[in-house]
Amino acid sequence: MPHIEVPGASLYYETDGHVSQPALLLIHAGIANLRMWDPQIEALAADHFVIRFDTRGFGQTETLNVEFSNRADALAVLDHLGVAKATLIGCSRGGSIALDIAVESPGRVTGLVTVGSGPSGFPEVELTEAEDALFDALDAAYDAEDWHRLARLEVQLWAFGPLRSEEALDPDFVATAYELNRVNVVHAEEDPTPLPIEPPAFDRVVDIDVPTLVTVGEFDITPALAQSEYLLSAIPNASGCTFRGTAHLPSVERPADFNRVLTGWLAEHSL
Repeated sequence: MPHIEVPGASLYYETDGHVSQPALLLIHAGIANLRMWDPQIEALAADHFVIRFDTRGFGQTETLNVEFSNRADALAVLDHLGVAKATLIGCSRGGSIALDIAVESPGRVTGLVTVGSGPSGFPEVELTEAEDALFDALDAAYDAEDWHRLARLEVQLWAFGPLRSEEALDPDFVATAYELNRVNVVHAEEDPTPLPIEPPAFDRVVDIDVPTLVTVGEFDITPALAQSEYLLSAIPNASGCTFRGTAHLPSVERPADFNRVLTGWLAEHSL
């Protein structure tokens, strides 16, 4: 299995498509791993070089408990593969990492796509009562070190959304969402320390000058919806899309819709 050795870690990665095609770097959500992008690979690899990797604490990546930079890890993957520039596509925390890279290393980025993401340094957003209750349950599971319960509650909050019940959702999606996060439980007691970008991206996204697509699920939580609105207003060349009938993982829950929007946008901007 392919791994890239970086300081304090061995990053698992996969590639699809031909290296001569425009590069895409896919960065997964914090309730998933690189497998979340499986439904996109066939559509994207037809005319792109598609790169994805497991960030530290997720999937098949191995890490020591050291300080590290998520930005540096992502760029190390590109460097290892000889890719000078790529369109970054990130979901949730993956989108936040992509935004940090776009403001810190703009010369490496040709385009940017966020999915339910916000910039680092975004002000705290007031939660609804339902969201508050779900976060309280997460905190209780964390304090009890009940990692399997924590993983399930994370999926219920983010992937299903506070306004939807598991029973009302497609059973295949439910099973996939649980599995995407379940494999991360083995990393629960790892403690690598991510180094934040300084200053945060919040006040710097106005300088992003590449084509940007800001997407979010209709049933995502309040902060994600607010963050997407902010990105649309702050990034000069940004367009947006809200995926109906989805929450935090529209690319997993509605892959055909997501692929249509994404491939259309990439073609529109010759990326």
